[in-house]
Amino acid sequence: MFMAFTPAAFAQAEGAMGQESLVSMVTGSGPVVQAVLYVLILFSVLSWGIIFYKQRQVRLARRQSARFIEIFWDTKNLTTIHTASQELKQSPVAQVFRAGYQELVRLTRTKRQSNPGDTGLDTELSGIENVERAMKRATTQEITRLERALTFLATTASATPFIGLFGTVWGIMTAFRGLSVSHSSSIQAVAPGIAEALIATATGLVAAIPAVVAYNHFARQIRVLSVEMENFSSEFLNIAERHFLK
Repeated sequence: MFMAFTPAAFAQAEGAMGQESLVSMVTGSGPVVQAVLYVLILFSVLSWGIIFYKQRQVRLARRQSARFIEIFWDTKNLTTIHTASQELKQSPVAQVFRAGYQELVRLTRTKRQSNPGDTGLDTELSGIENVERAMKRATTQEITRLERALTFLATTASATPFIGLFGTVWGIMTAFRGLSVSHSSSIQAVAPGIAEALIATATGLVAAIPAVVAYNHFARQIRVLSVEMENFSSEFLNIAERHFLK
């Protein structure tokens, strides 16, 4: 009795054989190549976890920053803006505003309590410089927070291809060493070992390519947020100097 194979069933059987062959090549490789593969898989899993985390973090930062800038220009009261900024904790622009606002409140309170005759031009310039330093410090802290874990993506992108290449070279050396003690010198004797060794290079590329793409994407998004913080700081300093520290 003959069994009829449809094209779909044949393709499914061929795919199952391919997966089984790939698994057998991985499990049948030497201990050094297997260790390399496990290291590369660990790098890949961690980098994907960082990618999903950073994607959510950057998306929230951009969305909340756009919302805060809209609130800032639509609201004329700095106290109300400061209250609204406390709810936008993922917005780097809001955090920069809070640093400048708190320093501005401290300076204006000190200015009111001091003798008006003692507040000259030097004191005013020192006041606006204090606000500027506070906002620059907050900008640096926010950039550092946004760039956290990007170093691991850069390390994955640059190191995993070389780790995979090391596994490939080691596997090929092992295959040719086995050929030297084998009774057969045909290509069939070393082909399985070379195929197993090349999996390390392929795994290294699979780990590196998403990491380098994600790193470039997030680096650009952080640069955009950095420019937004710098532009907002300039606008806020102009407002503070014109209305509060004159």
